[in-house]
Amino acid sequence: MPVPPDVLERIKKLREEINYHNYRYYVLDSPVISDEEYDALMQELKELEEKYPETITPDSPTQRVGAPPSDKFRTVPHHVPMLSLDDAFTPEEIREFDSRIKRFLNIDHDIEYTLEPKMDGLAVELVYENGVFVLGSTRGDGYNGEDVTNNLRTIPSIPLRLLSLDVPVPSLLEVRGEVYMEKDAFERLNQERREKGLPTFANPRNAAAGSLRQLDPKVTASRPLNIFCYGIGRVEGYSFKTQWEILQTLKKWGLRVNPLIKKVTGIEKAISYHEHLAKIRPELNYEIDGMVIKVNDLELQDRLGTKAKSPRWAIAYKFEAPQNITRIKDIILSVGRTGAVTPVAIMEPVKVGGVTISRATLHNEEEIKRKDIRIGDWVIVRRAGDVIPEVVKPLKERRTGKEKPFVMPKYCPVCGSALVKKPGEAIYRCPNPDCFPRLAKRIAHFVSKPAMDIEGLGPKVVEQLITAGIIRDIPDLYHIKKEDLLSLEGFAEKSAQNLLDAIEKSKHTTLPRFLFALGIRHVGEVTAQLLAKHFKTLDAVMKASVQELEAIQGIGPEVANSIYQWFRDEKNKELIKKLLEAGITIEPVETEEKTLPLEGKSFVFTGSLKSMKRAEAKKLVVSLGGQVQSTVGKHTDFVVVGENPGSKLQKAKQLGIKTITEEEFLEMVGKKK
Repeated sequence: MPVPPDVLERIKKLREEINYHNYRYYVLDSPVISDEEYDALMQELKELEEKYPETITPDSPTQRVGAPPSDKFRTVPHHVPMLSLDDAFTPEEIREFDSRIKRFLNIDHDIEYTLEPKMDGLAVELVYENGVFVLGSTRGDGYNGEDVTNNLRTIPSIPLRLLSLDVPVPSLLEVRGEVYMEKDAFERLNQERREKGLPTFANPRNAAAGSLRQLDPKVTASRPLNIFCYGIGRVEGYSFKTQWEILQTLKKWGLRVNPLIKKVTGIEKAISYHEHLAKIRPELNYEIDGMVIKVNDLELQDRLGTKAKSPRWAIAYKFEAPQNITRIKDIILSVGRTGAVTPVAIMEPVKVGGVTISRATLHNEEEIKRKDIRIGDWVIVRRAGDVIPEVVKPLKERRTGKEKPFVMPKYCPVCGSALVKKPGEAIYRCPNPDCFPRLAKRIAHFVSKPAMDIEGLGPKVVEQLITAGIIRDIPDLYHIKKEDLLSLEGFAEKSAQNLLDAIEKSKHTTLPRFLFALGIRHVGEVTAQLLAKHFKTLDAVMKASVQELEAIQGIGPEVANSIYQWFRDEKNKELIKKLLEAGITIEPVETEEKTLPLEGKSFVFTGSLKSMKRAEAKKLVVSLGGQVQSTVGKHTDFVVVGENPGSKLQKAKQLGIKTITEEEFLEMVGKKK
């Protein structure tokens, strides 16, 4: 039975009305009907579609949840890469960004910029064909993302069909946006989960990301997600001249754009607007972690082009690390792998940047005295680099007189050994190599991925093995029996065998890995590579004099002395002997001389890198023939500047040392995609 024409017309009319009211509500934030009237329209459409199911189309407003759960997400390519942005934290860095652009373009007049709040959410791409939403994906690695189309369809502020109120809809449009969760919605969601006995989310960003990547779209639909759109990929059937025009046109097509976007001429106005956003940030109902500055003119954007992973025409101007106030309840000591004893502040739990923290390192006794931190103090805490909890300073005006100055204990809190501090050092150390935390961390270091890489042997299992008396030192690892493991909680036949296989596999290793695994003070992955490259064999390293060690570029007197003394210790010699007797073999280092791309070049790293850990970057430099220095000096060739750079950047500028971005470093080492 065909659908009556008047019903088809009514369904068409209802969809148009509902799409228009979605636009008024989500995009313009200016509804013209009540919630009850909107619900009535939606209910009428649902009833008609249920009666005439052949009329249901994928872009109908009723089809927000219509797909069955998926067992996995397929990978989809981004035809135009979703690049990341360089970060800046200071006005000086932003002025330098402006100067670089002017130099590149060879202009001296003020540039027009668009300014957009940098949402702390999950980047996505929405694909529309002839105005209909057909595909949605996560950013992924920038080149390929996960297909989350069915989950994105559940977000009410994402139109399933574009509007064409004033501007014709293009035949193809790829839209970039940020999915996020508003603060009050996040609190409600967590409250509901607490009432149901479910684990809560750490912050709105985690909640949004977890909600969007659900295998069942119905779960995503139950979560209060939203979106702001900020750019485009491919577009066919329409052209733009500026970023500002893109943002205004997206709104006309029914896509939600942040109302706080702004267009300015001159970088100083951009800096002023960043200050304004920082002030109103606490009042916003969503998380932002900075402001994105983009060259407005698209022709200039094309001329500027892109680097390895980021455009030259845009930058993320981040806010300072979030801070909060809490009270120090106690200061305890933590014993590390090398015996270093570090004071740690135990604080009343406080949220900083969306994460609850209750502990923060105080580094050493001298740092505590310098900042005059006392037990009982109210203090300002922050997450350095938005990651590491740090006590900024005490609030002395809040002191009552009951606060207690910290006195460094004379004995190890674990084994009772007298602590020692060498002249010129700030750190106290426990000299007992068998002190439980030292032993546990030393073994955990030995088995870690960059060392012997024994999969399945994490810190908790190491502690179990020590507590049970199965191992008392590193060589004991290679004498563990299956019945030993089966006696431990959490081990069954298969998991025990898997661990034994991993231990056996680790017996064949490389010289750099083995040297790093030994845990010699000051010998990280890079220094281990330098030693292996220079001496070729373990025996040669063990016999090396201080002078021979110092002759290696990148190894100074302190490191050389540490290595020399370690190999002169009879206990350490016995350790190596037992490991070799247990079956460890070290593959020979290639002796063939090759011309390497970074031969003779020295690098210093400052700040954190986005594409890899700093240790990996240093290792890469050494593998390509370069040297890594810990401090900036006249013999430094390049200073690689990552996020949140330290004083090394200023030193480089003072000495006129060339600074390069992470992207420029990646191009130099052949990692450009």
